Amino acid sequence: MEKAWAPRGADRFYNLVKIGYYDDVAFFRVIGGFMAQVGISGVPERNSVWRNARIDDDPVKGSNTRGMVTFATAGPNTRTSQFFINFADNSRLDRMGFAPFGKVRDMAIVDALHAGYGEGFPRGQGPDQGKLQAEGNTYLRKDFPNLDYIKKASIVP
Repeated sequence: MEKAWAPRGADRFYNLVKIGYYDDVAFFRVIGGFMAQVGISGVPERNSVWRNARIDDDPVKGSNTRGMVTFATAGPNTRTSQFFINFADNSRLDRMGFAPFGKVRDMAIVDALHAGYGEGFPRGQGPDQGKLQAEGNTYLRKDFPNLDYIKKASIVP
């Protein structure tokens, strides 16, 4: 994590890791050659708290190249808890306001994530984010058994 790249994003990520938000959380949207997205809690009660806890955008100082970690957005100033890891050079996202806040040290594990479900519902065969918000890991484990999960997230100096 590089706080200087995106201070608000880095702070949000750090604080969510510290409270255990990312523990037992699925990579629910993995699109080969593009990115792997994660960050909706498997515990519905947590989602009701964090779903609308938006943070302001950071200026884009880094680029969405392979291995860069970036918060997902639904428009300006809408970052909450979802983030993605870039599989490739997605620098086209830079001009759209996606500000990377970190970089994966070893992409071997990320490259091995299950990408068989592809894009999420309704455009693809992957999980419905609304159902995931409401039903959590119960929904995912029943209907999407091949997803990969963050077992436990921690801050490593």
